[in-house]
Amino acid sequence: MSELSLNYVRSHFPVRPDDAHKGSMGALCCVTGSFGYAGAAILCARAALRSGVGLLYQVLPERIYPIFTVSAPEAVCIPMDPFSDLDAVITRINACTAAVIGCGLQNTADTAALTIKAIMNADVPLLLDADALNSISGNADVIDSAHVPLILTPHPKEFSRLTGESVSDILRDSKAAATRFCQQHRDVVLVLKGHRTVIAQNDRMMINTAGNPGMAKGGSGDVLSGIIGALLARGAESFDAAAMGVHIHALAGDIAAEGLSRTAMLPSDMIENLPEVYIKIEA
Repeated sequence: MSELSLNYVRSHFPVRPDDAHKGSMGALCCVTGSFGYAGAAILCARAALRSGVGLLYQVLPERIYPIFTVSAPEAVCIPMDPFSDLDAVITRINACTAAVIGCGLQNTADTAALTIKAIMNADVPLLLDADALNSISGNADVIDSAHVPLILTPHPKEFSRLTGESVSDILRDSKAAATRFCQQHRDVVLVLKGHRTVIAQNDRMMINTAGNPGMAKGGSGDVLSGIIGALLARGAESFDAAAMGVHIHALAGDIAAEGLSRTAMLPSDMIENLPEVYIKIEA
């Protein structure tokens, strides 16, 4: 077990060659957002775009298309009900190099069907967050059906729903909780979010010590999903993408707190601070 650092991020960060073009910098498919939760899709997409992905494809309901496209004009929008044709969604996912599923989808039977279909049929790395995880609560073993790299990013309450362990037990020793989970679900990358976020896979574990309490606001997790998703789409190995994304997210949060205070900072401010973090990484 080791602590995350800027040097770790620099040594694992995907190279951006001089002859890069949008098609060589990865394509991320985001299946996120719903009526009332357009903000989750926007935050995830904008964080991914700020994190260097070449192309971002957004599957979203038509009724939130107008507000989304104004907020993230660089994204390629696919206005469709993501639950109406699951095969079409899987085709969209498999045409990309990675996918994010869950932010703002709502915890419904439809979300569960989509999540399970993706786990079992995706041919590219997946990140499952928020309601993708909530929807398979009590059915965690389905994640073992994946034949591609899988990253899960629960906060303690979502992890409690997924595993059946109490929140108090998880908070008492998050490293032990992560270890137990990874022993049961080999190869899955777990990002157990919290005061000291744990990134674990099999026998590997890293702890993030950057970040601050100002990041404890709705939408922060959507930003993290976008960052990790972009790194995954750009070709980073799943554990490295998760670990780098967590630390980058935390550093952006620390910059926001320094300039705006822990009280006033917002997740959207963290996205605006990502360029400063990437300047440090690329230095």
